[in-house]
Amino acid sequence: MKPSRFFTYLLLILATAGGAIWYIISEYYTRQVEAKTNDTEVVMYKNPDCQCCDRWADYMQDNGFTVTTNEAPNLPVIKAEHSISQEMAACHTAFVGGYVVEGHVPAGDIKRLLNERPKVAGLAVPGMPASSPGMNIAPDKPFYVYIFDSLGTARVFAKH
Repeated sequence: MKPSRFFTYLLLILATAGGAIWYIISEYYTRQVEAKTNDTEVVMYKNPDCQCCDRWADYMQDNGFTVTTNEAPNLPVIKAEHSISQEMAACHTAFVGGYVVEGHVPAGDIKRLLNERPKVAGLAVPGMPASSPGMNIAPDKPFYVYIFDSLGTARVFAKH
């Protein structure tokens, strides 16, 4: 084989390999950016007249999330479909990054969940604790955030 033909083939192989590597890297980073974008999009379901739910949505937006609010007269059905037991239930149910977020969960705990990515259904703040985000009635009263799986088994995730 002539040297000029050899270098032509070598250059063609290197250009093809470089293009393939560039494509793989750009696809990887595009998917990483899309995943981060989805991690900031919250879809919340609530009863039509719940004002504390609206305050929680405002709080989440103030903490870097985008919140879409849906009024849901069938909220108990949504909760049942997503492994939320009566003990873990609250006034609204939200979804973010593939997880369920039940009630007035602090943004920092949601960010921690999305960063750690445990194999669970989601987080819950049962009821409507007076000091939780969106309630803001008794700032010094402690409350717990629970992490739960698809079987409804829960354990403490954080204390505030």
